[in-house]
Amino acid sequence: MSYVINIFRKIGVGMALFIQSLVNGLNQGAIYALIALGYTMVYGIIRMINFAHGDFIMVGSYTLFYTIPLMIRTGMPPWMAVFIAIGVCIIVGVSVEVIAYRPVRKAGSMTALITALAMSLFLENLAMVVFGANPKSVTAIFNLPALNFLGAKLQVKYLITLGIGLVIMIALQLFVKYTKLGKGMRAVPQDKQAATLMGIKVNNIITITFAIGSALAAVAALMYCSTYPRATTDMGSMMGLKAFIAAVLGGIGSIPGAMIGGLIVGLVEILVKVYVAPSWYEAITYSLLIIVLIVKPTGILGKNIGEKV
Repeated sequence: MSYVINIFRKIGVGMALFIQSLVNGLNQGAIYALIALGYTMVYGIIRMINFAHGDFIMVGSYTLFYTIPLMIRTGMPPWMAVFIAIGVCIIVGVSVEVIAYRPVRKAGSMTALITALAMSLFLENLAMVVFGANPKSVTAIFNLPALNFLGAKLQVKYLITLGIGLVIMIALQLFVKYTKLGKGMRAVPQDKQAATLMGIKVNNIITITFAIGSALAAVAALMYCSTYPRATTDMGSMMGLKAFIAAVLGGIGSIPGAMIGGLIVGLVEILVKVYVAPSWYEAITYSLLIIVLIVKPTGILGKNIGEKV
């Protein structure tokens, strides 16, 4: 009898571990998805990979480090600091587009790629000069209890992260599909000259796209800091790379694809850590990119669209 009880006890422990790992993976994936949405929006408009996008999360995280205590001192909820972070990230993102990317937009994809990498390094080193090399501990954002579900302790803030990611994805999809500005965003990559003749201001569309992507980076910074309460100068490069893998996996240029890709990458990371080996998760995550590029280069929801020459 005790043998049977032990078996059921082990099954219960295993089920609790799986559920907790699943929620943790979805939380991590939702963060990657929010970053990947910024990648995919910029790529969808100007066919450029903004490798500096990950560093916008770093900017948002440092903004939260300084503004969350300010919110607490004024009696406001700590999460309200995200609105300041959104404003700062939008200013940084639009400035990068206007100062660095716009002058080289017609110089070719390789020049744009090198410029994006240079901007990423510039922002990281600028942050090191301004904030120092030591990590900053971010004040707790959400003070929410954990839920017990089938023996697993589920953090409510993780569920909030997933919910925010899904709401933003749906809102973006509806925005791009049904609003006048969204239709302009879809028209510009199809034919910039025709869009200009139709009265669409191409530069304004691109700038607004960068602003939206930068705002998403600030929200991702809030979600990241609620899970990992610290800010470092190099956090953007690693997270940006994972989000890029998520965007390619889901189909870069596809908003639902970015969400799906982010959730897959997050789940793979956590499940490999728990069930395979903690030291293997990054190698397996990067292997996903290679496999996708070999098997289906356009990603899960991506479409193979020929370029006009």
